[in-house]
Amino acid sequence: TLHQERRKSEEEVREKIEYHDGKVEELLSDGRRILTFRDGTKKEISADKRMTTISFSNGDVKKIMPDQRVIYYYADAQTTHTAYPDGLELLQFPNNQIEKHYPDGTQEIVFPDHTVKCLYNDGLKETFFPDGTVVKVEKNGDKIVVFSDGQREIHTAQFRRREYPDGTVKTVFCNGRQETKYSTGRVQIKDEEGNLILDKK
Repeated sequence: TLHQERRKSEEEVREKIEYHDGKVEELLSDGRRILTFRDGTKKEISADKRMTTISFSNGDVKKIMPDQRVIYYYADAQTTHTAYPDGLELLQFPNNQIEKHYPDGTQEIVFPDHTVKCLYNDGLKETFFPDGTVVKVEKNGDKIVVFSDGQREIHTAQFRRREYPDGTVKTVFCNGRQETKYSTGRVQIKDEEGNLILDKK
């Protein structure tokens, strides 16, 4: 077709230089410059010199974009790494997992099931599950789980506590003692063997 013929003529080699080290440089009629190295690596520079694409012999591809983003595709791992001028780095994996690494050290990971995990530079970890459950883990290891039905669970070195939407709170201490405070005001305490030692109504 006419379009293909025109495209072919635009890509004609206008100038070709062969260097002693085996490198070949071609200047195409559309202004692009292609350097081919002895190992098979190709470097293509756009006519306006604002974009560079390097195709490595192992299948990896590195693109330097006009906005200074650097996009690197790792062929073996089928993973794309994009580095932005502001320091943000984005990794895209073949299983659709996406990781964002921010300049302040914060990381955000989006898993294929749409679970999102945030790792903050102060040590806090938050995980947001598709069902609405949120898990927060503090630097000291304390964990708070907020379930989509309104229940909360708190885990510390001293106790595990479950808080129910009706106001009932059940706590199990590290020594095994259990305490239940019902929304009605009733309090039950059991010792480490599970024996009821207090039942105040």
